[in-house]
Amino acid sequence: MSNDHFHETHPGIIKRLKRAEGHLRKVIEMFADGRPCLDLAQQLHAVEKAISEAKKALIHDHVDHCLDTAANGGRAKSTESVLAEFKAISRYL
Repeated sequence: MSNDHFHETHPGIIKRLKRAEGHLRKVIEMFADGRPCLDLAQQLHAVEKAISEAKKALIHDHVDHCLDTAANGGRAKSTESVLAEFKAISRYL
């Protein structure tokens, strides 16, 4: 992994995604077992929420570290560039 794109929060995000991956496998098995739709919907909602939380953690980390560093003179980016990057990533919230 490139050091430019690896942050302290990434291992935690990876852990969340691996948990969601395992949960999703179990939900697929539930479909194969013919479980009731309500059970399936509840479990799919849980998987979706886990992935959403991982995505939020990534975006918040990016805003907190990458954009803050750029905005405060860490990397040579213009204010317009930092603002454009913030707008682009905020679409995924």
